[in-house]
Amino acid sequence: MSCRRLFMRKSREETAETRRNIVRTAGIRFRQNGICETGLADLMESAGLTHGGFYRHFASKDQLISEASADAFAANVAEMEAAASTAKGRKTLGAIANAYLSPEHRKDRAHGCPLAALGSELARSEKSTRSVATEGILKMIAIVAERLKDPNTDRAKKSASVFVGTMLGALTISRIVADPKVSNDILAAARAKLTSWE
Repeated sequence: MSCRRLFMRKSREETAETRRNIVRTAGIRFRQNGICETGLADLMESAGLTHGGFYRHFASKDQLISEASADAFAANVAEMEAAASTAKGRKTLGAIANAYLSPEHRKDRAHGCPLAALGSELARSEKSTRSVATEGILKMIAIVAERLKDPNTDRAKKSASVFVGTMLGALTISRIVADPKVSNDILAAARAKLTSWE
């Protein structure tokens, strides 16, 4: 391989890695501070880059929002699957609920579920971002439905939708309330209800 081709390949790989770094950083910053509150200059600085470099990688902030959302949902789905893999049989529902509704997840908004951190902003986003969010939601529902009795039925999908909605609502409310005891009680009540589905 010639030096020039090697340099070009290395340059492409570095460009791709820089882009992945921006997407990962954006996903963290968006969940931590909100999409609207995260400026491009601050985001790029957090990624160790200059503001001017943004447009070498993305056509717009909306494109970045869409890609960062896809990355955040993929991580959330992987965490749900990892939680499920720690248990056997129908106990996997409890493992999913316990991991999602944990005090640690409540505290770590920056690395947690993008729905709980950004739901209202995602609802107002461009269609491409809402499509990414829809895909992520459907994957979350599918993970739960696969672990219900008669997993390939409409009933399982509906029940899984309620399960995911309950987790999301409980986590969101637990982050809103100012009283730590009430916050913990909300998480505990939701965990107890969802683990009773086993």
